Amino acid sequence: MDEVDSLVQILWDYLLVGHSPRQADCIFVLCSHDVRVADYAIDLYQMDYAPVLLFSGGVVQRDAALGVFWDTTEAEYFARRAIVRGVAPDQIFIENRSTNTGENFRYTRMLLEERGLDFQSFILAQKPYMERRVLATAQMQWRDKEYVVTSPPISCADYLRGHLPRDAVIQHIVGDFQRVKVYGENGFQAPQVIPAAVWEAFERLVALGYDERLVR
Repeated sequence: MDEVDSLVQILWDYLLVGHSPRQADCIFVLCSHDVRVADYAIDLYQMDYAPVLLFSGGVVQRDAALGVFWDTTEAEYFARRAIVRGVAPDQIFIENRSTNTGENFRYTRMLLEERGLDFQSFILAQKPYMERRVLATAQMQWRDKEYVVTSPPISCADYLRGHLPRDAVIQHIVGDFQRVKVYGENGFQAPQVIPAAVWEAFERLVALGYDERLVR
């Protein structure tokens, strides 16, 4: 394993929360460019972890670095995938306005209230390196709900060797890690304790040029 892979592994291990899926009222999917999250959430639904799927994401992906170009919002793209795999459309909810993690939670709450739905327990599904950010956001915005945070069971090494370009993925991981600290300090998320060795790994990756997605 080279230096970059070792440093990314340190961030990866910190960003994983490690919850196990459990029965819930709803599988709440925080959408992104990674369709493996959709497939994982659909698997959970088809294993009867929850009776409904809710896809949240208003971004239309146009990411040249990742090679992802979609013709509709993330939520609608993921929902299409669920329908193709046999999920009934009336078991799918779509929130297609949000453009960041905080809005995922805010607009989803509004959607549920508009539909008169009082779900109390959720499986929060997203990319592996987004687990801690999602947990921190839920701790701030959904204090009245029960939830577990989960993601496709993919190792860091396999994720970096996957279908998305390695360096672009690392840029995303580094940027999302930094947001755990920055957004915790500005009140968007619940603050998280970051061990010194993890912060040092982040700083080294930035020094190596993985700084394209940092909050300035």
